[in-house]
Parts: sequence; C-alpha cells; structure tokens
Amino acid sequence: MEAQKNSSYQIGLPLILCIGLAAGVLIGTSLTNKPGGESINQDVQKFREVLGLIKNDYVDEAETNKLVEEAIEQMLGKLDPHSSYLSAQDRIAATEDLQGNFEGIGIEFNIFHDTLVVVTALSGGPSESVGLMAGDKIVKVNDKVIASVGLTNRDVQKYLKGPKGTEVKIEVIRKSSTTPITFTIIRDKIPQFSVDAAYMIDSEIGYIKVNRFSQTTYAEVKESLSKLKRQGMSKLILDLQGNPGGYLDQAVNVADEFLSKGEKIVFTRGHENRYNEEHNATERGDFEQGDLIVLVSEGSASASEIVAGALQDNDRALIVGRRSYGKGLVQRPFRLTDGSEVRLTISRYYTPSGRSIQKPYSNLNEYDKDIAKRYKNGEFFSADSIHFSDSLKFTTLNGRSVYGGGGIMPDYFVPLDTTQHSAYFNELFAANVLREYAFKYAEEHKTALREKGYTDYLRNFEVTDVMLSRVVVMGIQNKIAAKPRDLQKNKQYFQLYLKAEIARNVWDNQSFYPIINETNEVLQQAIKLFDRIPELSRSKM
Repeated sequence: MEAQKNSSYQIGLPLILCIGLAAGVLIGTSLTNKPGGESINQDVQKFREVLGLIKNDYVDEAETNKLVEEAIEQMLGKLDPHSSYLSAQDRIAATEDLQGNFEGIGIEFNIFHDTLVVVTALSGGPSESVGLMAGDKIVKVNDKVIASVGLTNRDVQKYLKGPKGTEVKIEVIRKSSTTPITFTIIRDKIPQFSVDAAYMIDSEIGYIKVNRFSQTTYAEVKESLSKLKRQGMSKLILDLQGNPGGYLDQAVNVADEFLSKGEKIVFTRGHENRYNEEHNATERGDFEQGDLIVLVSEGSASASEIVAGALQDNDRALIVGRRSYGKGLVQRPFRLTDGSEVRLTISRYYTPSGRSIQKPYSNLNEYDKDIAKRYKNGEFFSADSIHFSDSLKFTTLNGRSVYGGGGIMPDYFVPLDTTQHSAYFNELFAANVLREYAFKYAEEHKTALREKGYTDYLRNFEVTDVMLSRVVVMGIQNKIAAKPRDLQKNKQYFQLYLKAEIARNVWDNQSFYPIINETNEVLQQAIKLFDRIPELSRSKM
C-alpha cells in the first residue's frame, strides 16, 4: 500500500430531494409476520400481563401503544447495530429512497432566508406541467403560510409529498409578477436516481458515481456503461465514496457487470438454512475486460462493500481510498399488521475469499463511535495506523493478502488532509449563502450561459474577485463576519465550488461533478493509478 498527500478537503454536498440512508444490506420484500412457535408463548404471555397491569392499574393514563413501540426498539437494539423497528410512517419514508421514487409535486428546492425557493421544476413532473418555474417562492401550501415560520426540509416534505393523485394548492411569489400566483398540482410518482454522474474524464477514462443501491441502481449503472462505451471508454472509475448501501440484489447485479461467468460475488450465512445464498457472475457483463478502479471511503457501507470486496477478491479492480465502514449484516424487512416494519438481521455476508467485513459490535454503545475513533487514532491519515489480526487474513484469486474483521481496506490508500480546512467556507455553506449566491447568479445569466454551452463554460468560465466580494457581502447580511485571509488562502476552492454550483443551477446535477471533482483527491489520485492495474493479475510466486 502507498500513501499520497491529499491536497484538498471534502465537504458535505447539499441534498435537494428526499434522501435517506440504507440501514444495512436488505434482501427480499416485506413479509407478513408469522408466529415463531410454541416456545415464545410464555414470553408473549408475560408481556401481555405487564401491559394489562399498566393499562388497568397504573396511577396515570398510559399510552400503551408508545410503550410497545419503545419496547420493540429496545429489544431489537440489544441484538446488533442494524436490526431496527420502523413505524408505519417512517417505513414509507425509508422505503421510498430505496425504491428509486417517491410521490410528490416534482421540484428541486432550497430554503433561502426562511423561504422555500424552487430551484428546478423536474422535467416531465407535475410542477413543470402546471408552469412552476425556477425562482418561484412558495409562500402558502393549502392556504397555510409557510414563509418566515422557521421552515425546515422535513416541513417541506410534509407539506408537498403525498400519495399519487392527491391535490395540493400552492401560492407563489414570482419576480415578474406583481401579485401572488396560485397553482393546483396533482401529485405523481417522482423518480429518484442513484447514479449522480456518468461522464468521460478524458478520451479513455469514464467515471460513474453511485450514491446508493436502490431498486433502479443496476439499470442506471448499465445505462451509464452503455453511454460511456459509446463515447470511447476503455477504462472506468466507479465512485462508491460515501455510498451507504441498499439492496443486496442490486449490488450483485452491478458487480456482475465487471466479472466473468462463474466468478463468485458474495455468499450469505444465517441461522436458518433458507438464508444461505451464493451469488456468482453470469454471462451478461458489459465491462468485463477494461481497466477498473473503485473508490471507497469510511462512508462506503454494506452493498458498496459487497461490490468492492467482490472486485478486490477476484483481482478485477484496484480499490482506492480509505477503509470502508464495515457493515456485513443482512436485514430482511418483516411487515407488521399495523403497517410498521421490523428489519431483522437474518444473515452475514462474506466476500468471495471468505471474509466477513462486519466490524465488531460486542459493545453496541461504542459501535457508532468507531469512525470518530479511526479519525482520532490517525487512520484517516496513515495506512500504518490500521492493524489487522493475522487470524483474519485471506487471499485473493491471485494470492494477494486481504483482511476481514472491519471494512474493505483499499489496495492504494489516500489519506485525508485537513491543512486546507476553511472555517469561513463552512460557515457560509451552513448558512446557505454559497448556494443562494450561485442560484441568483445562475438565474440572472442562465440564457447567456446556455447559449455558449456547457463545454465552453467548463473551459472558460471563471469566478471573479468581484463575484467573491458579493459572496462576502451576502455573508455579512447573514451575520457571518468576513474572513479575508481565509478566503484568500482557499480562494481556488471557493471558486471551484461556486462554478460547480452555478453549473448545477444552469444545467443539471450531472454538470456539477466534472467541476467539483477537481477537489476530489481520491479521484485525482486514482486517475494516475491505471498503470498499477497489471499488478492485480500477477499470480502468487
């Protein structure tokens, strides 16, 4: 393993649609809950007795339904970190993300100065069809004022999401109109995409970024591969940094695109034999021969680790980045009669070499602190700070050493460097100042920029000192003191981010990544590593 100095810092990019995290690797669909047999009758009877006592004899009125839900949560929480309980409402919200769609009015939005602003009316969606436009300020929903009331993203989803076919009335303020405009919108299914970007870095290297493994991920990746191959792709970088996982079958299908028929992808082992599965590659792979690099980070988990582990163990791809999260448990959702859901861990998954990459969880209270501990112990900065037990040593198809017991360790380590950390940038970002400025600039110059085209923008557009000075003024208006030394030190990063955010507002999300990825040090290192690919094919001597 080698380390290169990281020359930039990473930031959390804004999420503009309802995005949730996968709780773990999920398999199957919701099932009707079935009794577990006579052996649990005594335990159930005891629980009923206690509930009866509380209901009939407790001194105060008790909400037994809430007590039951809390008891279920506590019970599952004692098992492992990823078995969980979801109320009926939470289940719907969590499932929407992995199903690749939700039902609503079809806008990308942001909240500027406590006002909901339409960033884009999604193409083909219900908002676009009624004439909602970028820049419209939504001030009322169903006659309820939502401006200047401490609006949050969760509030927006509560007001605007809803079942397909239902009606919502909104009132907007439009810059070109002297009076408010009222729209009646019929909600519909709105697609969400798990591939954030797919583009050519140069004439040979393609890039695909996958943000999660939803029901549509395989189809999206396959479509992206076809598009990039038509553009001449012979090498590929698959970016799984920060991807929290999702459905097992989608991870298997994506890995299958890169592996030859018969090569093992993953296998699972559970207490019950019916949960023991083996998944091998089929004949259908669209990119089985070209050079491949996979990017991972401490935020890459579960399904991401299945893909990275399969490609690493089969010596098919070079894994670049930092050690992944370490989530190797498989959950199955069991639907309860009231619409709530138990996501129960029913098996562990193993990479082709036999590795379990699940990190230890004997102390559940410490489990969620693991990433912070890695940072404190220096793991983010030096591969030498990471230690694996020889008892967890395995070998890849061609005899390279890999380790289980806690995530996928990359073949090439790229450390995190915080020397260029900008407190000023973070303050402006958190206050939404940077996105607000980019949105306003894009609205004022959209026609001219579109006429010149994205290629011209990519090559020639520069964020000027005048533009930066206006950002500073906007920050002051938002009670953020100017920090000229910080701005000057990190000027290039400010410029790149604003250029990327303006492009997103003028064109689409896809146009954001070719620009912001200039700050993605893991990617920048990976681009230089394709000459290391032949090392994967060297057999053990």
